[in-house]
Amino acid sequence: MLGLLSPSGEPRRAAGGLPPALIVLTAILFTLRLIVAAHVHLTEDEAYYRLWSMTPALGYYDHPPMIAWWIWVGRRLVGETALGVRLLPIVATAVTGFLVFDLARLVGAERRAALRAGIWFNAMLLPLAGGILAVPDAPTSLFWTVTLICALRAERANKRRWWIAAGVAAGLAVLSKYSALFLGPGLLAWLLIVPRARVQLAMPGPWIACLTAAALIGLNLTWNADHEWLTFHKQFGRIAVHRFAPRYVVELIAGQAVLMNPLIVVFLGMALVKPKSETLAPVSLAPLFAASAPFVAYLVFHSLHDRVEAHWPTPLYPALAVCAAVAAERMTERASWRGLAAAVPVLGWSVLAVGALVAATPVGPMIGSPDLAAPIRGWPQFAKDLDARRRSAGAAWVGTVSYGLAAELADERDLAAPVAQLDERDRWRTLRVGAPPDMSKPGIVVDLPRRVTIENLRLCFRRVDELGTIIRKTTNGSGVIYAEFRVADPLRNIMREGC
Repeated sequence: MLGLLSPSGEPRRAAGGLPPALIVLTAILFTLRLIVAAHVHLTEDEAYYRLWSMTPALGYYDHPPMIAWWIWVGRRLVGETALGVRLLPIVATAVTGFLVFDLARLVGAERRAALRAGIWFNAMLLPLAGGILAVPDAPTSLFWTVTLICALRAERANKRRWWIAAGVAAGLAVLSKYSALFLGPGLLAWLLIVPRARVQLAMPGPWIACLTAAALIGLNLTWNADHEWLTFHKQFGRIAVHRFAPRYVVELIAGQAVLMNPLIVVFLGMALVKPKSETLAPVSLAPLFAASAPFVAYLVFHSLHDRVEAHWPTPLYPALAVCAAVAAERMTERASWRGLAAAVPVLGWSVLAVGALVAATPVGPMIGSPDLAAPIRGWPQFAKDLDARRRSAGAAWVGTVSYGLAAELADERDLAAPVAQLDERDRWRTLRVGAPPDMSKPGIVVDLPRRVTIENLRLCFRRVDELGTIIRKTTNGSGVIYAEFRVADPLRNIMREGC
């Protein structure tokens, strides 16, 4: 295990192993995540990625293939359950917490500071809340962190095998999510900026790492070339600037300050303001700052014209936890700072406890307040109700406009009919998700009223009848309202051209 190796790349003595406190904490959180994951319904994206896993491939419409591979493995280990879908991401979150400790030690942090980094990573709100979800951020964060560790070991020990390991990890990170492409420029910046590391550029190690990563990335590149660059068009189309909307910068900063844990942000700010300290001379955060800088710069650039989704910066969190913990080491000489540092995990875990209670129990929020867990409530009964309405309408299939809704319904066994997203047919072109709907027969289209209208459906079907609404019940007698239509006689090949 990486945590059992010294910064030189050699085996550590027993005293240098993982701290028992971190092992116990990780075991507790791991168990809690397993319990919650087993009892919480899949989100729309998770249900969608589950459908990917039924058709193992080297690429998909939205992302590279890693999350589909992980779900495929989990389903075979645990079965066709929510826990099976989420098993490997939960394991990855636990392992990443251990790797944060190792990463802190590699940059020179004392054992106490490294332990704090591991604990604080497990107190960051985004990994806490998202640590059970089967989404691409889980493998990306794991392999991003492994890449940093292997690169640091390669530079410290001057061992080529660590550069090869770094290349493998970086390639796997990109096969998880394209945001990991920023790792390359980040590591290059570190090697250029730090004099001690600069000599590596004259050696074959870093370049072998690049070739190794490129070989792995080439698997997805080849798939895209064979599929009309499907994922590239989807993801890299976001780079284009269509407007200037700097309000999203404020949203990015404020949102990440909350999701990272506001108290950790305070110490991270101190690491940025005072990166050097005489009392922490052996510690060098330059590799972590340099490796993170290109991705941070892109996120800020993107926020100048469009929203940065809350989970995008997740791969940066392990390194940022280390930076904040190292800064706290020099700040906690004063009692006030010690109190603030001690409150970090209390805040994070309190939020986790409340969130788990809300998500995993049928007890909803107070009447009149929004139900934050509404997206994962009521799906089995909704599928039964929708199937009854379908049979009553004499429909042979169900259509949606949203890919997430289509995926959720396809995951419900009580809906005894094929389900199809009527638009964005490119999403489904490479998937095998059961028998296609027979468009020669009538169907029922259901989706949120803001997404589907009778006028739009009449552009695709000769016959469209409005059936009213159907409700997916959540809590407190409330629910999500969906519009419902009966359609027949398509005007084009919907399954090929979309609606």
